[in-house]
Parts: sequence; structure tokens; C-alpha cells
Amino acid sequence: MRKNRFGAFAAMAAVAALTLTACGGSDSGSESSADSDSVRIGIKFDQPGLGFKDGDKYTGFDVDVARYVANELGYSEDKIEFVSAPSANRETLLETKQVDMIFATYTINDARKQRVAFAGPYFIAGQDLLVRADDTAITGKESLDGKKLCSVTGSTSAENVKKDVPGVNLVEQQGYADCLGLLESGSIDAITTDDIILAGLAATPANKGKFKVVGNTFSEEPYGVGLNKENDKCEAINTAIKKMIDSGEWKKALDKNTEGTGYKPSDLNPPTKYEACS
Repeated sequence: MRKNRFGAFAAMAAVAALTLTACGGSDSGSESSADSDSVRIGIKFDQPGLGFKDGDKYTGFDVDVARYVANELGYSEDKIEFVSAPSANRETLLETKQVDMIFATYTINDARKQRVAFAGPYFIAGQDLLVRADDTAITGKESLDGKKLCSVTGSTSAENVKKDVPGVNLVEQQGYADCLGLLESGSIDAITTDDIILAGLAATPANKGKFKVVGNTFSEEPYGVGLNKENDKCEAINTAIKKMIDSGEWKKALDKNTEGTGYKPSDLNPPTKYEACS
């Protein structure tokens, strides 16, 4: 940095930068990081147990894996900038290089590979059900006939169940917090989405002990590390993920973020096969 020698120029540049930011200019730049010593990582800001922002604190399994991988790539924690990566914006964030990597329950699939690249997976989720802690009647999707099932509006999770169990009664809400309120009051019987998302919701301090994940998954959702197609870090990221798993840190992070929910990952975890890096 040279601000001591060129203070006046730096001040003028800062004003210009603020002006560009106000116009949205900074979001479309080709450089993903302020300098080569830092890294921008996309995460969810609103998924407890996975990616959650509370003030200036970031928590969750995705966040823990992201920090571990970034450290293995040479980025200390003070060099990480977390960026909100909502599901609908993930490809654009990578294509425009607004972020370097994305750890955000980002399922690897062929359609997404047309636009972005993936390392990993670092976790394999599966669609599951969340029920009240004392519910022993619902043991899987085959138990849902005649039951009230909640998911968020626009989600494919509930529709997937509806196809297999036509007798289920779907209840749509704007967010999973709304579903949880209905589940606690007894207005619905179950909530469905990826198992680890359900475990994260149930593990929050306000919900601990109230709900449990059924543990009978009926899909495979490999969570990968999203990358721009020009990124050359894929092999290094896969190596870091394997090291995290072998060291026991992966299990420690998973247990910490799902504690008290009865959640157990499927036998597909931890992953042993990773994406082929091109």
C-alpha cells in the first residue's frame, strides 16, 4: 500500500470507488478479490447450521468447510470475505467473478456444469423429513399418506413427495421458519427438504430438543464447491477436502452443527470420490 506517499490521490480514488459502488459498478468487475492475498467465498446467510450470518459472525457446516479449505489454499481467516450467495444467483456470481468459490448447499448437476465448474463434493445430502421429537408414526415418505407436509413455496422437495405419495396434503410457506412454527403447534405433520438443512434448522438454540430428522433419505444431493470455469484450484480444493475428512475435522464440524437433532449422515458420507478436474 502507498497511501502515505500519495494520500491525496488515494482519497480521490476512494471517493470515485464509492461513486461506482453506488451505481453498482463494483459488482460487475472482472476481478473477484480486492487483492491477490484475499479470497471471496459465497455462502448462504440464512441457513442455520450451514451458512448463517449473525452480525459479523458466520457459522455453519458450509462455513467451517470453507474456512478449512481456504486455509489449506493459503488464506488465513482474516483474508476471507464471505459474500451472500442465494440459490438463484450462484452461477452469475461465479461467471462474473464476484466470488472465487461457493460453499452453499450447491448440488452438483449436469445443467449447472454447463455454466460453472465444481470441486468436491464435500457432503452428500438427501431429501428427508423433519418431525416433532416425540413422533414415532412417520418413518419415511411412505408414512405420509393423509399427512400434512410443509415446504417452502417454489421448492421441488414437496412436489417430489407428492408424485410418490398422492395422498399427502401439501402446505406451502414462504420460509422454513414458518413451517417450523406450524410443526411445533401440530398444524402440520412434517417438513421436507435436504436432510442436513433440516438438521441445521433443528439444531438452533430455539429449536433444540423439539424436532428430529427421520433419517430415511430418498434422493442424493452431492454438495460441491462452485468455481468459475477458468479457476485452477479444483485439484487443490479436492486435496483439502480429503485432508479435512482424514483428519477428523470434517466429522467434528458436522457434529457441532447438527448436535441434538438425532441426525446421522447417510452411508454415502464422507464422500470418497470427487469431481474430475479439467
